[in-house]
Amino acid sequence: MNFTVEHFAVPSTNPAALKEWYQKMLGAGLLFDNGRTPPTCLISLGNVWLEIYQADSQPVQRDHNGMAGFRHMSLKVDSIAQARRELEEKGVVFTEAVRPAAGAGQVLFFKDLDGNLLHLVERPEGFHFSETSGRTT
Repeated sequence: MNFTVEHFAVPSTNPAALKEWYQKMLGAGLLFDNGRTPPTCLISLGNVWLEIYQADSQPVQRDHNGMAGFRHMSLKVDSIAQARRELEEKGVVFTEAVRPAAGAGQVLFFKDLDGNLLHLVERPEGFHFSETSGRTT
């Protein structure tokens, strides 16, 4: 059997506002909106889909990268410096410095409208992991 990821769920206390944030800040495309209030929608970032829907409650802390569970979404970019400039012009605030990425390259963390962790990742040209060895080639 072959498994692939179709989408990630992102519950929000304000799903309409979060959907608009992803569209404005990251250029997400709208795939589906159920037209209800509050909405359930699917947006796309490249070939990754996010399902945004109404949350029943707010977590105590969502922005600690060491907590168990899914903690961040990585956004691959050609240039962290350029992506940072463009996002800052739109109002995104970066509070940490650029740091090394696992394997190779560099990362820069920030938060979405709800405080979910995202990070930009820039890899060297031609970089990839080998699925069989776990090493870069």
